[in-house]
Amino acid sequence: MNDLAANAAPVLIELDDTDQAIIDLLREDGRMPYRAIARQLEITEATVRARVRRLEESNTMRVVAVTDIEAAGFGMLLAIGVQVENRSPEAVARELADIPEVFSVNVVVGTHDVEILVVAEDQDALDELIGGKLAGTPGVRRLTPALALDVLKNQPDWVPFHDPA
Repeated sequence: MNDLAANAAPVLIELDDTDQAIIDLLREDGRMPYRAIARQLEITEATVRARVRRLEESNTMRVVAVTDIEAAGFGMLLAIGVQVENRSPEAVARELADIPEVFSVNVVVGTHDVEILVVAEDQDALDELIGGKLAGTPGVRRLTPALALDVLKNQPDWVPFHDPA
């Protein structure tokens, strides 16, 4: 993708029942072949291909791989609030985003300047992550970790659709 296309404003498109059905099937199985989608929806494979391309090019939909944290070998999930000093929250957030165990970084307004979600394999890995990598990041003043005891909802396949009508 060239720079012009990457920076272009998204084009809002109106979703019809067929678009929504394709999206629903791909949410269930992002690797479902176009032929299987076409059969299930009783439309042609060419129609599925054209609609998926249109949905992707308009930034309405994107098919991505999502990792199951436990299946990947991580036994611990934490939300961590980060207070920053002597550096901008954006700069600290960008540096934290480079740490492999950090999979979500948000600059926020509130008690913390940055909030992150991290994973660790076990207690030893967690000690190294918090005490070493995170606390050693320049600008980090205080970390407030919260260990997830039970994940009640983690729905990475959900995104709201804006209906311009």
